[in-house]
Amino acid sequence: MTQEQQLVRGLGLMDSTMLVAGSMIGSGIFIVSADIARQVGAPGWLLVVWIITGLLTLMAALSYGELAAMMPKAGGQYVYLREAYSPLLGFLYGWTLFLVIQTGTIAAVGVGFARYVGALWPAISETNYLIAPVHVGTGYALSLSTAQAVGVGMILFLTWMNTRGLQLGKLVQNVFTVAKIAALLGLIVLGLFIGWNADAVAANFSDLWTPRGTLQEVGPGITAMAPALGLMIALCVAQTNSLFSADAWNNITFTAGEVKNPRRNLPLSLALGTGLVIGLYVLANVAYLVTLPFAAIQQVPGDRVAAATADVILPGAGGVIMAVVFLISTFGCNNGLILSGARASYAMARDRLFFRAVGTLNARHVPAWGLIVQGLWASFLVLPRTIKDGDGGSVAYGNLYGDLLTYVISAALIFYILTMNGIFVLRRKQPDAERPYRAFGYPVVPVLYIICAGLILAALLVYQTAVTWPGLIIILSGVPVYFLWRAPAGTAQPGTEAGWSRQSEEAARGDMD
Repeated sequence: MTQEQQLVRGLGLMDSTMLVAGSMIGSGIFIVSADIARQVGAPGWLLVVWIITGLLTLMAALSYGELAAMMPKAGGQYVYLREAYSPLLGFLYGWTLFLVIQTGTIAAVGVGFARYVGALWPAISETNYLIAPVHVGTGYALSLSTAQAVGVGMILFLTWMNTRGLQLGKLVQNVFTVAKIAALLGLIVLGLFIGWNADAVAANFSDLWTPRGTLQEVGPGITAMAPALGLMIALCVAQTNSLFSADAWNNITFTAGEVKNPRRNLPLSLALGTGLVIGLYVLANVAYLVTLPFAAIQQVPGDRVAAATADVILPGAGGVIMAVVFLISTFGCNNGLILSGARASYAMARDRLFFRAVGTLNARHVPAWGLIVQGLWASFLVLPRTIKDGDGGSVAYGNLYGDLLTYVISAALIFYILTMNGIFVLRRKQPDAERPYRAFGYPVVPVLYIICAGLILAALLVYQTAVTWPGLIIILSGVPVYFLWRAPAGTAQPGTEAGWSRQSEEAARGDMD
């Protein structure tokens, strides 16, 4: 490999921490608490859901640090699964990541960005069509609204920008992450000290645990009002919202080949980034509860809890302010997702398990073709619509990526569980491998994560079957693709490309901050 084709280790500890935090903070924290409130039905349980999410995320991040420091290569979780189990399992994760998880999230964040542009500029709307919906098959359509056009434009702009080199990508990431952390912190402080609503505080905190209001079914005929089982199921199902809002913390591992002194900075950035975001998320929900009555959180229009909170703090201006904050947050989030996601595809291509061009770097030492292929697919996912029944017999249109993301939440949980178990597998398979950082609380913490995540997964499979089995089909669709793509006999096999592992190892040892 020539010098021009090598990844450049240009991400320091600050950059890596901002990538972790910036990829996590998107749109979820501003809206999903309304849905969680309808699922669990009480203020105390709302906070418990976020605390459970925080503990699970921190346990995973503190454990993943061992794998990240042990194998500081581009591809992250794809590499860990490949090394712990098999190239096939690694590929199935990378395939699902590219097909839906990463690109579907990029599409969702892109349209979320466009919706809030529409709050400031009404011409940007999902019902203002440049190309009206064209029905394709039963239940689906393709369209191009002004909102979809803005979403696609945002994705393509950030994709182009990241092809210009790591320095520009990390600069944008750092600036926008600092801005949205400051904005979220400002919302928390102002909510606690200016938005304090004595009536809301009395109503919410005098009875933290009794379910109330209109509750959402979390299983066939089951709500949180049911005896203990209903509440337990509600807490598990609610994790689909909170865990998704706290997801993408693992994206830094995809860029491990570009992190300076990775054996130190990868575990540290995982701990610092996740700890910072989880703390902000829990405090944000406290701010919601001291500002708004619980019933208002359950019923807030469009689930825009943060905007409703801001309206209490700054009447008449809160909505506009939160729209700007949302734009900053989603722009920075998508930059991190786009920057990091292409590195996973790059690693697969280096293993001859993806388009060959995706495994090459441009003159600026970034996987430009990986970025382009990812950007085009994410842009395409913005266009398909689901057809639903609207009010008065009218036709309403949803977004296909929303359904796809719902389907793969349980699938993503499967891969997290397998990766955590991979720590045990690799300690047995590679006992003498250098481990500069060892999983915090091993073996107790990883086992606790596997048990807790397994219980959540089991509840989803049993009580949310309709939205979990399609995720398994998406994963399994990668099996025939793997065998079609697998390198033919006589060429480099996954994980064994000549010189690549050795060069990565040398860079990881010798490149210090």
